[in-house]
Amino acid sequence: MILEMKVPSPGESISEVEIAQWLVQDGDYVEKDQTIAEVDSDKATLDLPAEESGVITLKADEGDAVMVGQVVCLIDTSAKQPKKKNKLENNLVKKDSLPLEDDKTLHQSLNEVRIPSPAATKILDEKGIDPSFVKGSGRGGRISKQDALKALPKVDIDAITRDRKVESKKMSLLRRKVSERLVSVKNQTAMLTTFNEVNMSSIFELRKKYKEEFIAKHDVGLGFMSFFTKAVVHALKEFPDVHSMIDGDHQIKFDFYDISIAVSGPKGLMVPVVRDCQDLTFSGIESEIKRLAIKARDGEITVEDMSGGTFT
Repeated sequence: MILEMKVPSPGESISEVEIAQWLVQDGDYVEKDQTIAEVDSDKATLDLPAEESGVITLKADEGDAVMVGQVVCLIDTSAKQPKKKNKLENNLVKKDSLPLEDDKTLHQSLNEVRIPSPAATKILDEKGIDPSFVKGSGRGGRISKQDALKALPKVDIDAITRDRKVESKKMSLLRRKVSERLVSVKNQTAMLTTFNEVNMSSIFELRKKYKEEFIAKHDVGLGFMSFFTKAVVHALKEFPDVHSMIDGDHQIKFDFYDISIAVSGPKGLMVPVVRDCQDLTFSGIESEIKRLAIKARDGEITVEDMSGGTFT
């Protein structure tokens, strides 16, 4: 008997979910109630248990969006659990020993490698991307939704990282939905700016006390921006999610702090980047701001000077 496993409803008002991860492979024998997949909705991540024991056939790829009630796999309940082969038996099976018909089937499968899933087809069509240039990671090399998303033009991370360490982690459907809605709210509603007062008397006293000594030693004034930049770096270390960016469906975090700082130019404010602020002293930050401000004033600032900031 072939049992069709359909996506159960994870909750009211949810009509679509995403296959986050298959925990079994096509053709595996599964036990009843064994968790076979993790499914993401825009509210939570759920486990998908096998409804019966048998051999499973997957009907959806990881990353595919599927409707509630859609068949995502088949379970052959009449199949018996196969005996495990030992390593010697597995090594005896060689490609040269395959019959001609198997080679023909293999050739046909290779020709179907780049057939995208419906969700992937929609994404590639919208962006005008040829599927033949996309590598498939699904069953038999099929192009999944995730493969299509990876093929989309990305942010030039190399320009930001400059061979420094970054961490890239795929976000759950829940986090992606939340981020999309936050951006939507920002774009569609009036924004409110708040002003917070801070007691800076100790910084005023510090600057007044060491102002002459600092400029004599470092040939640059001790301004407020070095204090602000140091405070920002410290805060970003405490809250690394703020010091990150979204690239497709991945969240990218940085272990370096390239802070964009506004300076005045002849045509208005410009925002060059002070790089690796975590390694700079107060004088190093002030000297770099001065250097960039002079470039902006003289009209020599470049696109590279203003690209790749991780926080502004």
